Amino acid sequence: MAAATQNISNSVLNSMNSTSSGGSRGAAGELQDSFMTLLVTQLRNQDPMNPMENAEMTSQLAQINTVSGIQELNARLGEINDQIDAGKALQATALIGRGVLVSGDRVLVGEEGATTPFGVELDKGADNVVVTITDGSGQVVRRFELGALDAGVESFVWDGKLEDETLAPEGAYKVSVTATSGDTSMDVTTLNYALVNGVKMGTDGQPRLDLGGISDPVTLDEVRQIL
Repeated sequence: MAAATQNISNSVLNSMNSTSSGGSRGAAGELQDSFMTLLVTQLRNQDPMNPMENAEMTSQLAQINTVSGIQELNARLGEINDQIDAGKALQATALIGRGVLVSGDRVLVGEEGATTPFGVELDKGADNVVVTITDGSGQVVRRFELGALDAGVESFVWDGKLEDETLAPEGAYKVSVTATSGDTSMDVTTLNYALVNGVKMGTDGQPRLDLGGISDPVTLDEVRQIL
């Protein structure tokens, strides 16, 4: 009878906890039933001369209630995550046909000097920001200063003119940006324009924006600005 007076095995409790964290509700329910069966059996077979203390039984009942509560909480969190994922998918589809700024360094020049926007992202404010535009051969075709900029994302449009004020030929150009605070160089991220053509679901279940070859598909978190 000595064995019958011991607490319910920790292995049973551990199994219940692990199941409530990542297993099915059905399996967790079966373990809860097993817990109660063991507890009832323990009470029936306890030593009359050394019965289970009320505090001991209360502790074991509290453990099963804790497991049930964790299981319910995990289920609710799973539902919330599903709703968040659905919201992201809807938000992504709303961007189809819209222009966005994402990490990149390309600007396109079309007819009559029309250009795609570009952007600059700074973690901290800068005293002076300088933009340099080069052609396909690496030759500098335009350089201009943006002056002081605050931290954050700013978008700009090149007028499509070269240093001699003539219009740049149609094609793709590279934008590079430097930023300084006093005499100290600062980290800066260059952003290029892309048109959202569609939405793809990644292997992780997260939506990704199809940018039509301008860039690899990106997540919503990688969009720095919507134009």
